[in-house]
Amino acid sequence: MKIERVGETIDMLGEGPLWDVAEQALYWVDSRGCTIHRLDWATGERRDWSVPAMIGSMALREAGGAIVALQTGVHTFDFETGEAALVADPEADDPSTRFNDGKVDRQGRFLTGTMATRIGEEARGSIYRLDTDLTLHRLKGGVIVANGPCFSPDGGTFYFADTRRNAIFAYDYDTATGAIGPERVAVDTTPYDSGPDGGTVDSEGYLWSALVHASRVARFAPDGSLDRLIDMPCTRPASVMFGGPDLDILFVPSIRDSGNVRGDKEIDGALFAVHGLGIAGIPEPRFAG
Repeated sequence: MKIERVGETIDMLGEGPLWDVAEQALYWVDSRGCTIHRLDWATGERRDWSVPAMIGSMALREAGGAIVALQTGVHTFDFETGEAALVADPEADDPSTRFNDGKVDRQGRFLTGTMATRIGEEARGSIYRLDTDLTLHRLKGGVIVANGPCFSPDGGTFYFADTRRNAIFAYDYDTATGAIGPERVAVDTTPYDSGPDGGTVDSEGYLWSALVHASRVARFAPDGSLDRLIDMPCTRPASVMFGGPDLDILFVPSIRDSGNVRGDKEIDGALFAVHGLGIAGIPEPRFAG
């Protein structure tokens, strides 16, 4: 196994890595820097776009452009013009909350969650589902820090992490309707001295999570047991996503200063690639709307 730094970016709050198989490119965001990055894997060329508010996550659209989850609601984004257009802002009456992590399900819907910009103990966030007709539906409340949405290989289980609650939760997922079942704890991260941040699922159905307070990345079996711990060179790894031509490189953005937590190393805020894991990820679908 080898860990290397990718490029020279230093993000305030690196988040939301997204590998697109069709473009053979990696996207990720600087949430606090209000920036989308795109790295062309073949050429090494990087492009950046500014967005008008804090960005938690993004998804590419089959129709072109992207869906972006901002502090000011869910928007479409045009890479040609750099313009964001509002789709829905269900928490417009509370400017102290923002959208955070999000992923597309196997059917092309976008699931994302909200949280307080300044993290406390109050569960002010919710989980939402954006359908392909651009209607937004609230699935549940009671979220403190919304992170790590991802899906089992068959799409029938939805995982969602609440960093403050030190848990990755699992829900039965109705692939036809996008409804979620009762909440259960899939992984308790308390023994690893960290809440879980961003996550993904590999081709074997194992969960990967950035242990943001422990400088590590973990792999958990579907039964919640620990399979592997990887020490990272940064203080606060923030998320994980498999990419590369063979989907066998684990990309890990990191935090320099999120406004809630800070790193204490010069390299904090950099993007990292973990090679030689012997494990592949699953292609991420595009938003079908």
